[in-house]
Parts: sequence; C-alpha cells; structure tokens
Amino acid sequence: MLKPQDVCLLLKIVARGPEPWSYTQLAWELGMSASEVHAAVKRCGEAGLLRLNEGWGVPDARGLDELLIYGVRYVWAAERGGLTLGLPTAESAAPLKDLLPPTDEPPAVWPDPAGEIRGVALEPLYKSVPVAAIRDPVLHELFALVDAIRSGPEAVRVIAIRELRKRLGTDRSGAVPKISHAAGPQRHAAHQVLSKDKDGKERQRVHRGRH
Repeated sequence: MLKPQDVCLLLKIVARGPEPWSYTQLAWELGMSASEVHAAVKRCGEAGLLRLNEGWGVPDARGLDELLIYGVRYVWAAERGGLTLGLPTAESAAPLKDLLPPTDEPPAVWPDPAGEIRGVALEPLYKSVPVAAIRDPVLHELFALVDAIRSGPEAVRVIAIRELRKRLGTDRSGAVPKISHAAGPQRHAAHQVLSKDKDGKERQRVHRGRH
C-alpha cells in the first residue's frame, strides 16, 4: 500500500529532471532516511508508478497524473487549522499566488517554528516536506500544487490541476515530446517518453527537462 512519503519521492524525481539519482541523494534532499527512500522506491515500483532500470528510474506520467489529481485528495485529505508561523503552500505559494487574484484571507502555511509567515496551518503531506521544499524551490512548487488539489476550493483546484499537468507533461495530446538534454540554469516542464515494459507494452514516463 502506498504511503504519503511515496508521493514526495515521485515529485522529487520529477523536480530533479531526467538524470540518474542515488538513494543517498534522494534521502538528503527529501529529509528522509535511506531506508525510507528504499522502501518508497520499492512500493512505487510495485504499484507501477516508478519504472526502474539499472538502479534508478522515472515516474510513469499517466499513473502519477491519476494519483495526484484523482487519488491524493481522498486518501490523504488536508484540513486547515488555526493560525501559526510557517512556510507558504497551496494557493499562497508559487506558482498559484501569482495566478490568483489577491485575497484578504490568511495564507496557507506548513507549520514551522522557523517560518516567517503567519497563516492558517495546513499539515504537509509528509513530515519532511518543509525541509525538502526549502532545499528545492521546484519541488516546493509541486508540493504547493498538490496541496491546492488536496485542500483548495474547486476554482483553485482547477488551476492547480492545469499547472501540475504542465509540469508533469500530461497536459498535451498527440505527439509525445522528446527529452531535452540541454543544460541550463532553470528546470521547467516535465516531458514524456514512451518506453516498453517487460511485456512489450508501451508506457509513458515523465522526465523533467532542463532548458
């Protein structure tokens, strides 16, 4: 059975891009132990959400899309609490904060004593999410979009789904774009490629390109 840290693992791999990763790297970047990462990789692989090859792999684009958009909000629903200091998330963090009209409502935040923003508490998907988000702004955006899907009103959820699919590369129809290997200072939308599994069936896998 999948656990919330498995979703964090998959999002981290999307944020990293189409480059090989190690368990040690992922553990540090996610604020998890190596054993947690090993277990998460195993569960994701068994669920068909992570296609492994020679010790590393990338998420299955369509499977991850379905999990994040149709499953997470029901399996790991998010409830908002009282006012606290923390880190912005959901509609209060990039990219949604720049896409939505201003509001007088307090921002949504992950509770964190070291946080500099006072807002309404929203429990993160997993306890290490704030640490992982601080270490990777791209991952912070992915976490925030998923939180908006988990907790936001329908109008916000629709925009969050659109933005998340841009980053997963599942917002397109027709031809599947190729992976971009060009180096650059920023990471942008994920790309999909088709590969065949051991049964010869084609599966889409999500790669995050660098431009």
